[in-house]
Amino acid sequence: MAIHPDAGKIAPHDSLVNIPALVAAYYRQQPDIKASPDQKVSFGTSGHRGSALKTTFNEHHIMAICQAIAEYRKAQGVTGPLYLGKDTHALSEAAFGTALEVLVANGVRVRVQAGDGYTPTPVISHAILTHNALGQDIADGIVITPSHNPPEDGGIKYNSLKGGPADQDITNWIAQRANELLESELEDAEWLPAEELNASPLIEPFDYIAHYVDDLDSVIDMDAIAKAGIKIGVDPMGGSGLHFWRPIAEKYNLNIEVVNDKVDFTFGFMPLDKDGRIRMDCSSSYAMQNLLALKDKFDISIGNDPDYDRHGIVCAGSGLMNPNAYLAVAIEYLATHRPQWSDDIQFGKTLVSSAMIDRVVEGLGKTLCEVPVGFKWYVEGLFSGEMAFGGEESAGASFLRKDGSVWTTDKDGIILGLLAAEILAITGKDPHELYEAQVSRYGRPIYKRIDVPCSAEQKSVLSSLSADSVAGDTLAGDAITGILTEAPGNGASIGGLKVQTANGWFAARPSGTENIYKIYLESFVSEDHLAQLESDAKALVDRALG
Repeated sequence: MAIHPDAGKIAPHDSLVNIPALVAAYYRQQPDIKASPDQKVSFGTSGHRGSALKTTFNEHHIMAICQAIAEYRKAQGVTGPLYLGKDTHALSEAAFGTALEVLVANGVRVRVQAGDGYTPTPVISHAILTHNALGQDIADGIVITPSHNPPEDGGIKYNSLKGGPADQDITNWIAQRANELLESELEDAEWLPAEELNASPLIEPFDYIAHYVDDLDSVIDMDAIAKAGIKIGVDPMGGSGLHFWRPIAEKYNLNIEVVNDKVDFTFGFMPLDKDGRIRMDCSSSYAMQNLLALKDKFDISIGNDPDYDRHGIVCAGSGLMNPNAYLAVAIEYLATHRPQWSDDIQFGKTLVSSAMIDRVVEGLGKTLCEVPVGFKWYVEGLFSGEMAFGGEESAGASFLRKDGSVWTTDKDGIILGLLAAEILAITGKDPHELYEAQVSRYGRPIYKRIDVPCSAEQKSVLSSLSADSVAGDTLAGDAITGILTEAPGNGASIGGLKVQTANGWFAARPSGTENIYKIYLESFVSEDHLAQLESDAKALVDRALG
């Protein structure tokens, strides 16, 4: 895809979303899923997402989803509080109110940020886990967020009693029940008028900030960062973690400067992403231009997306780290600086993450667990303590506490940012320098992802390909060493295909929310070799799709 001529520049005012029109559409437009099946509730790898302007994320969607969740909780005997969080998208505010109206009407105790405010995804996961560790009653949670998606989008996801994204069996049940409710025009949905909410004892204020911040030294060496005097720059990118950084700095005596304290529902302060749209993607050098302009002022700079489940790491002098590169460095550092972790503990990566991680883990003599796309595949391993680290190529990861027990089972952009500062404080080298050392040992990978338009029917074909779909025994001139349709780490279907050689690989899988399929490519040889990989991969997929 060609880079938009305005990529990296601040969005022009006339391109900003009309917030009053967006919120009006949330309340006025009602889905008709019989006439328009694309308006159904559909849980992808990270919950249900859509836009009110397209009638894919509207009041009726949230009423149906929250009613389904309330019914699911009741059926499963979940009697504890539900931890509810929202990010800073405009539709998150509207959906938060709807969620409260439905949950409270169903008799659900709901814990919300004291004094209102926003709550990051990992903070909800941490709250669920610490609550359930007390052994009194069982809690779960909802996060209202479309992650890094554009300002006009909305999203909602359900986190189970294990703190992380609910598995597919649960989300399939919730989506099916929600669509039944939509078909019946919400006949069985419970709802409480907004004016009655304030008097309800079921809404429980909770200090998410202190609860999370006070526990950070159990997962990060905060003393080391403070003693080394690491200068940390933070761009919250208008996200839900904005008000967490000052308490972190004050409690642990850290040298942190927040370079942008704006919350703006249009995200009008954001530089445009590569396609010319506003997207709060902290792994994109275009979206991160505000922070990159200040990189030499700090030792480590951190950017996060609106719900703080992603991280962008900027090192002084070298700039924004590739997400895959940082995952490889984080794994090697943690594996060698967490003495209380078990020797046989696993390190997780998705099938579309860099093979540099495979080489690093093998070099450490550790065990790699390769799973399909979606952080839900890490929940069980992190929860049990059998998996030390789970990471995704899209700049999301989490890891265990220093003592080897669970911290979060959802992606945590805060601890991944602070880990970069710890790495510099302990080793004297920033993550970029350590990655270059890895490259000298294992080779330099060249990684690429492309999106290819396709129909819903073609997506279905792609998701069910078998190894027999691959004709021939070479890829980009190298012998094929592996053809995967299931993840080696857990045997789960990858919903696509991955083909490997000694010098590179490609994977193709359909998007869960758009009519595109994604091709991931990596070469350890050259740009020309990567181009040949791309050509061969497209030809193979085209043949398979007919």
